Amino acid sequence: MWYYCDILGRVRHSTFIGLYLLGFWIAPVSLHPQCLDFKPPFKPQEDLQFCAMYRNFGCCDSAKDQELMAKFYKIMDNFDNYGYANCAGYVQDLLCQECSPYAAHLFDAEDPSTPIRTLPGLCPDYCSQFWLKCRSTITLLSDDLQLAQAEPDQVQFCQHLELEDPDYCYPHLLSNEQLTQNLGHVRADPEGCLQLCLEEVANGLRNPLAMVHANDGTHRFFIAEQVGLVWTYLPDRSKLEKPFLNITKAVLTSPWEGDERGFLGLTFHPDYKYNGKLYVYYSVEIGFDERIRVSEFRVSPGDMNVVDHASERIILEVDEPASNHNGGMVMFADDGYLYIFTGDGGMAGDPFGKYGNAQNKSALLGKVLRINVDDNDRGPLYRIPSDNPFVRERGARPEVYAYGVRNMWRCSVDRGDPLTKEGKGRIFCGDVGQNKFEEIDIIEKGRNYGWRAKEGFSCYDKKLCANSSLDDVLPIYAYPHKMGKSVTGGYVYRGCEYPNLNGMYIFGDFMSGRMMSLQENKNTGQWNYHEICMGMGLTCAFPGLINNYYQYIISFAEDEAGELYFMSTGVPSATSPTGVVYKLVDPSRRAPPRQCHYDPLPVRVKSKLITFRPKESEYPVRPHPTESAVSESDKDWLQELMDILKEQEAAAVTTTLPQTTTKPPRHTRRKNRRKKGNGAVRLAGDEQGRDDRGRVEIFANGEWGTVCDDLWNTKNAAVVCRQLGFRFALKASKHSEFGEGKSLRILLDDVQCEGTEESLLDCQHTDIGMHNCAHYEDAGVICGNSDYVDA
Repeated sequence: MWYYCDILGRVRHSTFIGLYLLGFWIAPVSLHPQCLDFKPPFKPQEDLQFCAMYRNFGCCDSAKDQELMAKFYKIMDNFDNYGYANCAGYVQDLLCQECSPYAAHLFDAEDPSTPIRTLPGLCPDYCSQFWLKCRSTITLLSDDLQLAQAEPDQVQFCQHLELEDPDYCYPHLLSNEQLTQNLGHVRADPEGCLQLCLEEVANGLRNPLAMVHANDGTHRFFIAEQVGLVWTYLPDRSKLEKPFLNITKAVLTSPWEGDERGFLGLTFHPDYKYNGKLYVYYSVEIGFDERIRVSEFRVSPGDMNVVDHASERIILEVDEPASNHNGGMVMFADDGYLYIFTGDGGMAGDPFGKYGNAQNKSALLGKVLRINVDDNDRGPLYRIPSDNPFVRERGARPEVYAYGVRNMWRCSVDRGDPLTKEGKGRIFCGDVGQNKFEEIDIIEKGRNYGWRAKEGFSCYDKKLCANSSLDDVLPIYAYPHKMGKSVTGGYVYRGCEYPNLNGMYIFGDFMSGRMMSLQENKNTGQWNYHEICMGMGLTCAFPGLINNYYQYIISFAEDEAGELYFMSTGVPSATSPTGVVYKLVDPSRRAPPRQCHYDPLPVRVKSKLITFRPKESEYPVRPHPTESAVSESDKDWLQELMDILKEQEAAAVTTTLPQTTTKPPRHTRRKNRRKKGNGAVRLAGDEQGRDDRGRVEIFANGEWGTVCDDLWNTKNAAVVCRQLGFRFALKASKHSEFGEGKSLRILLDDVQCEGTEESLLDCQHTDIGMHNCAHYEDAGVICGNSDYVDA
């Protein structure tokens, strides 16, 4: 499996090597079940009586089946017993192809803008037999004038019913194993990667990191941006112009890529419909201290789509010793209590105290906290649940529910199987790793999740790891940094629309853009891993579906009906309006019509509505390649695309952003100051020998070496360029753009600068010579004294 980003920076996946100059083209696959309503087939809720051959999987429910049966008898009433005996089978076959899983192919209806055939595409041998025996039924089956004109001539008639793709003609497709094998199951490519599609739901967002619903029957969803804005969206995906919540002046964040501070979490009280309460988790600066804050708000009594900003009550504040590892998840579980997920305090290796914050039960950092915020209008703002595990342990904070976590980013509660409720109430979390592993955990009361003794399944602090009293819980799954370097926890799918996904835990990785899934083996208790790829070829050829997304997967979400979404962005900055919300879609099978129907409660709107426009529709369609060279149509397409991108970039630059607290991230400097000569940099590898660009090579501890591009961004590049005498860092290049420095050791990894340091050695980074990368990740820069790139 390989990944790439297209010219728009969106992740695509493929196992087919069909690269095409100026873009990527993948040879289309043949499998594409689709109904005449341009949606995937389904399993009928009730048995079909007439088109029984499609009772297990197809495009008809019982109502449609009865409609076709009535049409059949109306036609056959025109024939005597002999005609009935000869033609009833043909007429039934032809009528029932509307129920075929491949009905859209048979009736040439893949394109909604073209007219649908009135008779299905027939294979020549079958068509000839039908014409010879039952041509008198043609005008009864179809009112197509062209068919009526062709009816006297067998050759002309059967040519009219031929399909461009003969694999799909009836009845041969029934015996085509490639088309019938695993029909109705989630598609997988030869490497086992599951083929799903996407539907764009919202766009133009600044680092959207939470999407929640109020569980009040309105089916609104609320999307939070890192800057401190929350927007209201109606079920039709229109957005209210006035924000639901605006605390941008209080939220501490910055435009720097990768800044982990900001508005980080939002949840509604289980009784929100009656008490109007919601809870938020965000970063603040108090004096010289940075803190995480959990606050309670109430909705405005005069507008159900606006928060009463004066109602804020601070529930909890915790000092943050560094600017990273801020946690950020806040949610209610099935027990009705509020769960708060904090990071370990930042920097690297949880260096706070003898055992670190995460293993210290007297600290609130590196924990899962559980508190009771019910009935808090008088008296304390929260109470401790009586069954919290460490209530009676001396020195332990009573809020602690579980400990030993590093930086859990996105957790969720399993709704349980829709029928059996199996799995209901389980809490899943993604815990971001240090140098080697990312992990998925199921949170249980009182348990130790191992950090900093362990990272994933392996030891991190060998001394702590060997402690027999550790008694830690192992993750249900962990993956190495060659697959991704920052896990984003997801959800167990329990929605109605895509039955094949039921019970599948879907999550992703922020850095690599990889989408993944776990499915529990009920017999062994083990979790089986499958990668998720975007369906290629015709797999996602349904109206409104796409097969690409922006790389940086920030968060996942459920709507009120249980359908699954995720949020990603093209630029991981709190002020970049490149964030998009996508809905996950299984193109292989849907729920039967009307099974998932719901009627949202009315929403009284006082703000102007902004109609949703999918961003994908703004991009021109790439012409199908017909030759190896670049054609004129390719050039036109590329020029059109670049014009659009320039317009979007200009619009993004001129967008007025809300005022935010923008103090640069604070990191503790390393104790070992550099010796004379340490920290010097040079550029190498530019094929044209230009001195303003190249691979970054740094001198440290008596040798020259390269820098890994993990966390490499324009702030890091600015330090290098200024050190070399340039005014601007025009680009922070990655993926060994200027060649691999294989003759040198990799000396720096995970570099994080504020942008004002004298050298990369003054920035936060791993120990010199310690890394978890390879030379194909060598970092580079393009510098300049004007603010544009001279290619």
